[in-house]
Amino acid sequence: MELAAFAERARAIEAESADGEIRERVTDLLTAANDDLPVVARYVQGRVFPAHDSTKLDIGPSLCYEAIAKAAGRNVAADDVEARVADVGDVGEVAANYDFGGQQGLAAFGAGGGQSDDDGLTVAEVDADLRDLAAVEGSGSTDTKRDILFSLFNRSEGDEARYLARLVLSEMRIGVGEGAVRDAIADAFDVPVEAVERALQVTNDYGEVAVVAREEGGSGLESLGLEIGRPVGAMLAQAGTVTDALDDWETAAVEWKYDGARVQVHHDPAGGVGDGAGESDGPNDRTRLFSRNMEDVTDPLPEIVEFVEDALDAPAILDGEVVAVADDGSPLPFQEVLRRFRRKHDVAKAREDVTVEFRAFDCLHAAGDDLLDDPLVDRHDRLEAVLGEAGAPALSPLHLSDDPDEIADIDAEALDAGHEGIMLKNPESAYTPGRRGKNWLKRKPDVETLDLVVTGAEWGEGRRAELLGTFLLSARTDDGFETLGKVATGITDEELEALSDLLEPHVLSEDGADVDVEPAVVFEVGYEEIQPSPTYSSGYALRFPRFLGVREDKDPDDADSLERVERLAERQ
Repeated sequence: MELAAFAERARAIEAESADGEIRERVTDLLTAANDDLPVVARYVQGRVFPAHDSTKLDIGPSLCYEAIAKAAGRNVAADDVEARVADVGDVGEVAANYDFGGQQGLAAFGAGGGQSDDDGLTVAEVDADLRDLAAVEGSGSTDTKRDILFSLFNRSEGDEARYLARLVLSEMRIGVGEGAVRDAIADAFDVPVEAVERALQVTNDYGEVAVVAREEGGSGLESLGLEIGRPVGAMLAQAGTVTDALDDWETAAVEWKYDGARVQVHHDPAGGVGDGAGESDGPNDRTRLFSRNMEDVTDPLPEIVEFVEDALDAPAILDGEVVAVADDGSPLPFQEVLRRFRRKHDVAKAREDVTVEFRAFDCLHAAGDDLLDDPLVDRHDRLEAVLGEAGAPALSPLHLSDDPDEIADIDAEALDAGHEGIMLKNPESAYTPGRRGKNWLKRKPDVETLDLVVTGAEWGEGRRAELLGTFLLSARTDDGFETLGKVATGITDEELEALSDLLEPHVLSEDGADVDVEPAVVFEVGYEEIQPSPTYSSGYALRFPRFLGVREDKDPDDADSLERVERLAERQ
């Protein structure tokens, strides 16, 4: 396909505003693409390489402006191009209005050599030159990249230059998203859109999926599967509550939520893992690590690679988190993980400064079997089997429960261990790469707080046996106080010691572990929701209450009233 033909169709697509018309024009473009179909399916989205490929053009605006200026003539400088882009707001519009094609010399010829600047550019030639450009590195690479870009602009005109400039800067802006291309592939080659969707999930390559749909139809799409070394989009979660989870699923799968960075592990003891992601020149060809955005992060995390190679003896694709840990094994903040992810040089020194560990919570592929369609609980069983004894420390436990109080205990354990809380998952859910849905829920953060009076407590257990560990909360009424729930979550050992000292002068009586406390201390408490309950004298109960602090500025008479609790309950 001539670049001019692609540009003409891109211009027509950009002129449309309705989704249906855009999809129809993309369908026509794909149908007309012929041998250039895989390239066109990516270019129409403004993408040069497949999503799973970490190859980058590494072209910034300044370099692009220099190439445009050089192709535009001696009287045009890069600063002139930059000023016009700032004024117009579109590098494509600026490039389209220059008169290219008059520059001569070796650099005016394409990367293939020998083409006259009178020859019309083809999509295939552009793709070849951009791939050559992406491969340039080392001394003089900037000049070489500028020359390749100059050659392309020097052979383009009008809309060709418009979309070439936008493409190299990832600013296509013609209104074509992933959904439009997915639907256009289905329409163009008469295959089910569901089959296209699934194929895209496992390949992350619109070009490959388009070709398979055209050449092999629906059966060919169904035959596509995961490849070790080719990352897929991470399954995502949305915010939700425990009540949401138990209403929808009856039983929830509960996991700790780690304050780490998502990592997808690809491992094959036979080697060659780098081939699928365009990263085969690294020192390790058995294990690759990919971030949530499918960037290769293998090199900055050597201890994760070492752990995987020690633990796994069969091909696998695992999903999990990398967490930073202190010397005592306690988790460190997310920012410490980022210090490792961003490190390109002196990794050994960074490893000494920040220790990271892997926490695996899902298994997408094991020993030749794709597991995306298997239920979560079955995938977790395979994960446990894949990790074995050597990998057991990395296994994130999965708890099944239909009891809100038990789930609250798990949440408290996670918080006590220094993690963010819990994830709630549908035990029967499949793994849907790159999708955010209701099958994975991040427990909602507390959106309201209440100032409540402590009217009772319970002694702790185990290492907390000498401290008050659970606190009975009450709301103010005209006649006194009515109980609303207990809080034991969100409190560190140091805080428990301080709270025990604070409340000890106000203890009225004790009966075993139960302590009756004079209304004197006010806690600020967060919660997930307020529910009717016969358990407490107020008639309400706080779901998932969290201790936020002591309101030293408030007396019990200033605490929240039961009337406010009732109003909040009605607003839910």
